[in-house]
Amino acid sequence: MLFEDFPLSQPIQQAIVEAGYQKATPVQEKVIPEILRRNDVIASARTGTGKTAAFAIPLLHLLNKNITKSEGPKMPLQVLVLSPTRELAVQIQQNIQNYGKYTEVKSGVVFGGASMQPQIDMLRNGVQILVATPGRLLDLRKQGIVDLEQISVLVLDEADLMLDMGFIDEVQKIIRLSPNVEQRLLFSATISHKVAHLAKSFLKEPVRIDLSASSAAPEVNQKLYLVPKPQKIELLLFVMRNIIQESSVLIFRRTKFGVEKALESLLKNGFQAEALHGDKSQSERSLALNRFKNKEVNILVATDVAARGLDIDLLDFVINFDIPNLPETYVHRIGRTGRAGNLGGSFSFCSADEKEYIRNIEKLIGEPIPVEEENPFLLDKNATPQVHKKKGSKHRKGRKGSGSKSNKKRWY
Repeated sequence: MLFEDFPLSQPIQQAIVEAGYQKATPVQEKVIPEILRRNDVIASARTGTGKTAAFAIPLLHLLNKNITKSEGPKMPLQVLVLSPTRELAVQIQQNIQNYGKYTEVKSGVVFGGASMQPQIDMLRNGVQILVATPGRLLDLRKQGIVDLEQISVLVLDEADLMLDMGFIDEVQKIIRLSPNVEQRLLFSATISHKVAHLAKSFLKEPVRIDLSASSAAPEVNQKLYLVPKPQKIELLLFVMRNIIQESSVLIFRRTKFGVEKALESLLKNGFQAEALHGDKSQSERSLALNRFKNKEVNILVATDVAARGLDIDLLDFVINFDIPNLPETYVHRIGRTGRAGNLGGSFSFCSADEKEYIRNIEKLIGEPIPVEEENPFLLDKNATPQVHKKKGSKHRKGRKGSGSKSNKKRWY
């Protein structure tokens, strides 16, 4: 379906054309009409499929109609969009601003880790759409800066990540403090049990749209490297020198410490790289991301929390330095590349103790990940995960299962 076929006002259509949009993605094609009908919606779709535009465009259309009819640009806050991370909140607001640049709708963003006063000034000047992280929003509400009772539309974006980050109490409190909401929208890459439970308590007779991340994007060429854990850094340097070279790459590590360790090794070996994780200040995170987006560096090392939902144009490769324990996360990660019809590639470094994660990933995506044979650090096919004994524990011979051949873990 083409965007010009949607019943959207001329200012919205003009901005869509200038953004380069012609054909709607599947999630946009299904969600936009339901929002225009004022229905509650729960939608699940893979990362990079255009969920932000799916809710932002119709909400801008509806708001702009009301503004031009009645109160003008001084209309109070109407739409609240909750986002789990600072980077994602900023990105959503920038998209809303672009889609609505020819309308009378004003939007803003608030998040923690930054000075509160500029955000207070922005809110006092008036906005109709506010994108916010939960903690900062509740701080502003406590100070009487934000009136949640005015809100008529509440959007929960990246709901699965929101709950994984422990925001359930804050989200539920915001829902309770917004008693006059008339339309509720929930977007998530996957619908976990926690998300489904929240949706049941939050949404009213919702239209369910399921285009979930149960398969990897076909545009991504996946490769699996089997490698001993101590040699992952050496493998990373080999791949960077011989395969990726000057291409752009997003490297995922499980922990903030791991991010810094990989960054240190890359910088020592002459690569240009930046790091992104939760311990960095907002200014540091913005600088790192902007340097990567502006091609000042071609490598960004990040944790999942920091990198989820980032809109990075023409990303060439994703490296899973650490294999994620949740298979859906793998799909989210490699979905950062191969977007908007472009081709991309992913490399996954799997040590012996991560083989179960790979099994679960392959089960989710419905196909095996091709093993790369040209690997100078190939893991021995008989390698087994190391068992770390806890201090003070006693391991007696003859104990059931200890050391028995039948319990020995192996590659499949």
